[in-house]
Amino acid sequence: MSDRRAPRAGSAREKPAREKSARDKPAYVRDKAVDEPRAAARDVLRAVRERDAYANLVLPKMLRERHITGRDAAFATELTYGTARAMGVLDRIIAAAANRPVAEIDGPVLDVLRLGAYQLLRTRVEPHAAVSTSVDLIRSEMGQGPAGFCNAVLRKIAQKDEELWTDTLAPSMGEDPVGHLAFRYAHPRWIAAAFLDALGGSLGQLQALLAADDDRPLVHLAARPGLITAEELALTTGGEQARYSPYGVYLDGGDPGKLDPVRDGLAGVQDEGSQLVARAVTVADVDGEDTGRWLDLCAGPGGKAAMIGALADIDGARVDAVEIAPHRADLIRRAVDGLPVTVHVADGRDPHLTEGYDRVLLDAPCTGLGSLRRRPEARWRRQPGDVAELVGLQRQLLDSALDLVRPGGVVVYSTCSPHRAETVDIVDAVADRDDVEVLDARAYVPADNLGDGPYVQLWPHVHGTDAMFLAALRKR
Repeated sequence: MSDRRAPRAGSAREKPAREKSARDKPAYVRDKAVDEPRAAARDVLRAVRERDAYANLVLPKMLRERHITGRDAAFATELTYGTARAMGVLDRIIAAAANRPVAEIDGPVLDVLRLGAYQLLRTRVEPHAAVSTSVDLIRSEMGQGPAGFCNAVLRKIAQKDEELWTDTLAPSMGEDPVGHLAFRYAHPRWIAAAFLDALGGSLGQLQALLAADDDRPLVHLAARPGLITAEELALTTGGEQARYSPYGVYLDGGDPGKLDPVRDGLAGVQDEGSQLVARAVTVADVDGEDTGRWLDLCAGPGGKAAMIGALADIDGARVDAVEIAPHRADLIRRAVDGLPVTVHVADGRDPHLTEGYDRVLLDAPCTGLGSLRRRPEARWRRQPGDVAELVGLQRQLLDSALDLVRPGGVVVYSTCSPHRAETVDIVDAVADRDDVEVLDARAYVPADNLGDGPYVQLWPHVHGTDAMFLAALRKR
């Protein structure tokens, strides 16, 4: 018997050595007829699939390297982030149209099918253009066979719009409303269920949250206190001052790395919710004199440390920033250059620092479910088991923070996740300690619609921020 295996769906037959050599070149060099914005989007999706790369880190660099600007850059950005955001739902539709699981489709073909399906279902691109450009991308790399497969699948997908595919594949609203909404707004069901729990069981709120999470977010900039005001930053960049953060500015899009204030270190890219968390630890009420010893216990990659450090510089305080990963500690050092911040490479559970801090920020490692709109592929990477693994670490870090703060000092605990296991449950578990007093965190967040307290949960559909949680604890 022959040991030759049948090719996978969409796979190319073996090519001569000369053709293989040509295929090793980057796509945008191989075939000048290939649409460059789409090729860039495809290559980012490939990096996400093959290397677990982050689309929001890979794409801006790729656009600069390939000199893709203006409307082409905007189009590539929409295709990349939109496809990554909807990936799980697109895979369900592709599998139905191809009549086989996506695991049986070659990765490079699947990347293009996802890209084409997104254009067909979620953009105004003409169907014939979405199909033909996708076929061209496949043909330029893999030849006519896989291109024909791509053509057949996309043409079948084009026979229905997104609503009809949802009606075909999603659970019914009557039988499984959470599953239906999760499919409609491109979220795994377990994440939608966790959101519903955090929202108190309101399906209307869940739908609004999932819709906001599935939309393209604004770019948020943070003006560095003491160097530039939010008003000056808005005028310089053409942005709009933020609703809540006194340092925030909204931009509709573009590459913020090209802005002079960002390049010159006067501002950084930071979600408004993160700005509010960093500010909260600097204004929370401490008992006794604030001696100027502040701590950021899990400081990487440095956005909050930079904000706290700038405010400490104004107040005459100093900040210790702890980070366990050396490469992330290097990112913090670059972010806080020139500020009164000392970076320590250490484990926050036992950082070997002298106790007695007036203010401690613990922005704990978490699932990141609150920032899915900014990390579009993350929703399909996370698994329910990730929560249990992180909860134990979060509790250990919070105990460490409470040990390091002085009596009368304040610990602000925050996560970029609304999952109750990572938020309310963690804080409630230490609130019974005799030496812990729970403060009303709403007093330190200049925003409306903050609920009943004492904790603060921000939401994309309510506040326009990531779903940041924060609690303020004072040591008795």
